[in-house]
Amino acid sequence: MGTRNRMEMFMPIVQTRTIEDAPAQTGSSGRKLANFMCFAIYSANLAFGRAYKPILDRLGLTYTQYITLVALSEADEQTVRALGEKLFLESNTLTPILKKLEAEGYLHRRRDPADERQVRVSLTPAGRDLVELEPGSVLMEATGLGDEFPVVQESVVKLRDNLLRATHADDAEK
Repeated sequence: MGTRNRMEMFMPIVQTRTIEDAPAQTGSSGRKLANFMCFAIYSANLAFGRAYKPILDRLGLTYTQYITLVALSEADEQTVRALGEKLFLESNTLTPILKKLEAEGYLHRRRDPADERQVRVSLTPAGRDLVELEPGSVLMEATGLGDEFPVVQESVVKLRDNLLRATHADDAEK
């Protein structure tokens, strides 16, 4: 496939997007990894993973297991589906995580008596105690953001939500 054909394949996507504040990407000089916000967020995610790893290793948890427990601490009796939506995880990814956390004694899963197709999940006292330790709180200082932390977090959430809305709009058009 020639370069022109590849570019034509992306034209509908490019034409529907306007990025006012992005750095000029003309010629090869604008095509620097440092100019890609997606790479900055991707690499920040990797850095968070590295920072969390020793903390969570001591607790015998993965990051995904930890955020699952945190999400469950917000409300008991969540359905697996609602929990998956909150965590941006498909049920085939979430179910093994829940089984492992249940085996460790941090949560229980039970069929909803009103609708047996639904599985409801709740923290056990041990799971609640683990979340209340707040193992990730030490990382807030490590970010070096100080008072800017909530502003940056809100901006990243807004960015994520805008991208999700844009991709859902594209899906609806198909």
